[in-house]
Amino acid sequence: MTTSAAGQPLIPQPPPTVTALRQAVSQIAPAALPAFARELDQAADQSRQGSELGPLRRFVAQWSVYVYIQRQPDLARQLRHWEDVAESSDAGQVRQAASEIGKMLDDAHAALGIPIR
Repeated sequence: MTTSAAGQPLIPQPPPTVTALRQAVSQIAPAALPAFARELDQAADQSRQGSELGPLRRFVAQWSVYVYIQRQPDLARQLRHWEDVAESSDAGQVRQAASEIGKMLDDAHAALGIPIR
């Protein structure tokens, strides 16, 4: 991941398009590109099979939230911390981690204007 001035996003939030999100992921989290490509293929296949755009819309929303968080080093660090807690803690700490992660995702959705379903 590239670095930024303290507290500043690494890059501006890209528009919610596959091309812009792919470019952003390649800049801030290149290791996530295989997952991006795999999930895009799945969403495209589901959209073709069902003749609807819902899977592609969900893909764009999910990756917009991912980029929103990953482009902010402090926020990304907090997310990784809570993910680690969720993986290696007792039930009480796992519940707290799930709550904190949920809040972070809700905040990202709200900041991007993406409805939470």
